[in-house]
Amino acid sequence: MSAPSASADSPLPDGSPDTVEAAARATRSLQGLSPELTSRVPQLLEAMRSVGTGLELHITLDRICETAAELANAHYAAIGVVSEDGEGLSDFVYHGIDEATAERIGRLPDGHKGLLGALIHQPRTLRLADLSADPRSCGFPAHHPPMRSFLGVPIRVQGEIFGNLYLTEKRDGAEFNDYDVHMVRVLATEAGIAIGNARLYEAAKQRERWIDGSVAVTTALLSGSDAEEALSVVAEQARHLSDSAAGIVLLPDDEGGMEIVAVSSDEPNGALGVIVPPESRIVADLLEGEAVFIDDAASDPRIMTEIARAYGPVMMLPLQSDGRVLGTLVTPRARGARPFSEAERTLATQFASQAALALMMAEAQRDRERLAVYEDRDRIARDLHDLVIQRLFATGMMLESAQRRSVVPEVQVGVGRAVDELDVTIQEIRTAIFALQQGPAEAPSGLRTRVLREINMAAVPLGFKPSHHFVGPVDAVVGELTGKNLIAALREALSNAFRHAQAARIDVVVDSTVVLPDGQHGVRLTVADDGVGIAEGGRRSGLKNLKRRAESLGGDSSYGPGIGEDGGGTTVVWEAPY
Repeated sequence: MSAPSASADSPLPDGSPDTVEAAARATRSLQGLSPELTSRVPQLLEAMRSVGTGLELHITLDRICETAAELANAHYAAIGVVSEDGEGLSDFVYHGIDEATAERIGRLPDGHKGLLGALIHQPRTLRLADLSADPRSCGFPAHHPPMRSFLGVPIRVQGEIFGNLYLTEKRDGAEFNDYDVHMVRVLATEAGIAIGNARLYEAAKQRERWIDGSVAVTTALLSGSDAEEALSVVAEQARHLSDSAAGIVLLPDDEGGMEIVAVSSDEPNGALGVIVPPESRIVADLLEGEAVFIDDAASDPRIMTEIARAYGPVMMLPLQSDGRVLGTLVTPRARGARPFSEAERTLATQFASQAALALMMAEAQRDRERLAVYEDRDRIARDLHDLVIQRLFATGMMLESAQRRSVVPEVQVGVGRAVDELDVTIQEIRTAIFALQQGPAEAPSGLRTRVLREINMAAVPLGFKPSHHFVGPVDAVVGELTGKNLIAALREALSNAFRHAQAARIDVVVDSTVVLPDGQHGVRLTVADDGVGIAEGGRRSGLKNLKRRAESLGGDSSYGPGIGEDGGGTTVVWEAPY
C-alpha cells in the first residue's frame, strides 16, 4: 500500500477526549485495514503509555517527539507550540538533531511563514512526499540536514490547538503511509491529554511559587525592615519568580515622573536613581495604577530611558492597594527572550497587589511602633520633668539652706559645689527632655537584625529555617556599605540554595573577627548546605555576581564542598573589609 504525495486525512478524528476510547477506536479501525497494521498496535499502546508518563511539560514534549519518531520510523520529530496570539510559535522542541548541528543552524523556527506557519492557521493532518516541492515551503537555513518526506499532525488540548507534531525523513527512504498517519494521530490524541495534565501541573507549581514568594515578601516586610530594604526584597522576589533579567521598583518623584529606587539584577546596569520623565506617555498610565505590558522595551518609544534598550518583554505592574498607588514593579526579560504568558501576567499582577498591601501594612506597623515609641518618650519626659527635676530642685534648695547655716568655710564651699553640680544636672535633664519631645531619629536596623530577617524570609520557600551563628561584634564594626552588600550576598546564596540545591540543611555564619589576606580586618559570610552541589557546566551567574560584589569592596568570594555526607552540597564564602 503506497502513500499519496498530497495531504491525507484518516477517519480517526483529531482531539478525542479519552485516551482509552481513542485507542480502542484506533484498534478497530486498524484491524479493518490490514493485519500488518494491527501487528503494530502493541507498539502504539506502549508509545501511548510512555507519553503519559511524567508531569514536567518540557520533558513531556521531548518524550512525545522521541516516541513519535520511533513509532513512525522517522529520523526527525518536532513539536511547534503555538503562541497565545495564534500568529507564530512560542516554543519549538525537536528530536534527532544533535546540539552541534542545532548551534550551526542557529535560530529556531518562529512559525510566521512557510509550511509551519500554514499549519498554524490551517491545523489539519498533512502528509507530503517531498516537502520542498510544496509551494508553501520557504526552504531550509544553512547547515540544516536534508528532509523530504513530511507528516504533520495537530495536537489539541481540551479542544484547543496546542501545536503541531512534525515528522520528517522516514528512515527506509520511503514516504509516510496511511499506517503512520493512523498511528501518529492516535499518539497525538494521547499527547494532547498528557500535555494538558502537564500544563495543569506546571500551572499549579507556578501558582505555588508565586504564593510562597508573596508569603516571603510579607514575612520580610512585617519583620521590621526599613523602606529601602523592603523595596529591595520586593524587587528580588519578583525577579526570581517571573524568571526575569531584573526586578525594578519605581516610585513617583516630585517632578511628576518616576524614579528607580530599587534594583535586583545579576548584572550591574546603572539603573538606580534613573528618572522616567513625566513626558513619557507610559508614566500617566503607571501613576493611574494601570498595568502595562510591552513586547519589546528596546523599540518602545514610551519609556524614554536608555536602560530599556537592553530589554525585550517587560511587565510594569502597579503597587496599588485600596486605591492608593505606591509605585510600580517592573520585571524585564532580556532581548529575544520569550514573552510573558497570560498566566504569568495574572500571577505577577496578583503578586504586585499583595506586595503593595504588605508594604502598606508594614508602613502602618512602623507608624504604630513609632507612635508607641513617641508615647513612651513623652511619658519618660513627663516623669523626668515632674519627678526627677522637682526632686533635684528641692534637694538643691535644702543644700543652699544648709550652706547658709554652716559656719565652717570648707563645708560652705563643698555644699556650694554640690549645688552647682545639681544645677548642671538639671540643665542636662531639661536638654534630654527637649530631645525626647522632638521624636527619635530614624536609624537603620543593625546587621544582625537584617541577617536574621533574611533567614526568616528564606525559611518560607525552603520549608525549614537555616541555622545561624554570629562571631564578634557584628553590629559595631561592620560599616553600612559592606553590611548592605553582605545582606545582598546572603539573599543571593539563600536564593540559590532554594532554587538549585534541594538542601535539607543550611548553616549561616557571620564572622566579624576575620583578618583578610591583605591584612585588613573584615567580615566573612559563610553559607553551607547539604544539597546536590553545583553541576558540571551549570550556570554560575549568581556566584560571579557574589564575587563582583566582594571585589568591588576589596574582598573576595569563593565556593567549595558543602556539609553533606562525603562533602556533598555547596559552601559559599563571601568576605570584605569593614
